[in-house]
Amino acid sequence: MSGAWLEESAEDLYDNAPCGYVSTLLDGTIAKINATLLGWLGYRADELVGLRRFPDLLTVGGRMYYETHFAPLLHMQGELGGVALEMKAADGTRLPVLLTSIVRTGPTQKVIRTTVFDARDRRAYEEELLRAREQAERERDRAQQLARTLQQTLLPPALPEVPGMRAEAYYHPASLDQVGGDFYDLFPLTGDTWGFFLGDVSGKGVDAAVVTSLARYTLRAAAVYNPEPISVLKQLNAVLTQSRPRLCTVLYGHIRPGGDGATVSLATGGHPPPLLLRADGTSSLLRLPGGQLVGMLPDARFAATEVRLEPGDALLLYTDGLTEARSGDTRYSEEALLSDLSGLTPATASSVISGATRLLTSLGAGVEDDTALLALSVPALSQVAPGRPAR
Repeated sequence: MSGAWLEESAEDLYDNAPCGYVSTLLDGTIAKINATLLGWLGYRADELVGLRRFPDLLTVGGRMYYETHFAPLLHMQGELGGVALEMKAADGTRLPVLLTSIVRTGPTQKVIRTTVFDARDRRAYEEELLRAREQAERERDRAQQLARTLQQTLLPPALPEVPGMRAEAYYHPASLDQVGGDFYDLFPLTGDTWGFFLGDVSGKGVDAAVVTSLARYTLRAAAVYNPEPISVLKQLNAVLTQSRPRLCTVLYGHIRPGGDGATVSLATGGHPPPLLLRADGTSSLLRLPGGQLVGMLPDARFAATEVRLEPGDALLLYTDGLTEARSGDTRYSEEALLSDLSGLTPATASSVISGATRLLTSLGAGVEDDTALLALSVPALSQVAPGRPAR
């Protein structure tokens, strides 16, 4: 009685298992199929056993895959598992399944035993994951587009042409998802004087963008009222400390082309020193000690200097995204920038920006912060066409 009960239990386990079972001959003819799989597909055993091949129960694409890949691999290896296909039910609906098959030698011939797992829940889960990923990608694309658009509004679309000078700028975003706080501009003042600035607001995102916009317009307005560099920075400092408490480093100056060169008046509010490149290939960091951060103290002190640019000379302003980038296990530095860009003869705004952008590219992922670059140069006499003024 115990043996009969075990035999009945084994048959019941086969027929009503939580997965489908099907045994086929090597040509795919169905020899045995359990009730679970019959229930999923909506067939009776006498409609399939000995009459239909297992591949006939698959969708067109699944049948092609079975005949060209599944069956040959199974015959060569003797077993195959975890293959995702779709079966076609009697009513025409599709059932996503996972198949695991093994070749066994029976009393008279070899048979293929296949376990069929219902993958509808898994398919639904995978489709939900796919929808979630696509939605996340769309949201990321929208965020990046918004960040790009907002960033563009914080930078001049193009630099104006300054008579007797060359000007070039470049902006390198470290992230496509966030708006940075780096900014620059070049604009006309009275007479033959041109104002320029380059700065870096602490932080990222919308708050930094608001302060960046405020800083740009404050600098331009203050320069029209009184273009002296220290006065301009004091005006910016007053605005930031009173209305938008956030730290900022800035270089502001004005440039007056005259004769063969140009005179640059420059003030710093805690910003990295500009790089001065001479026509003879020498270079130096134009350090202005004593300039304090903008927006930190109501009575912050700023430092100023004046420098003459002769034909073939250039001045590079940059933010610390470049000089604080990682180069291997160490930080890049102002001294490294001085060394890497020295020797440009004659130095032009275009060649200086090209050299700096090559450095950014070589540092790759080591550039962890946005970088703004602004270069001003006086053309060498050999670069000016006879009878025409330098532009």
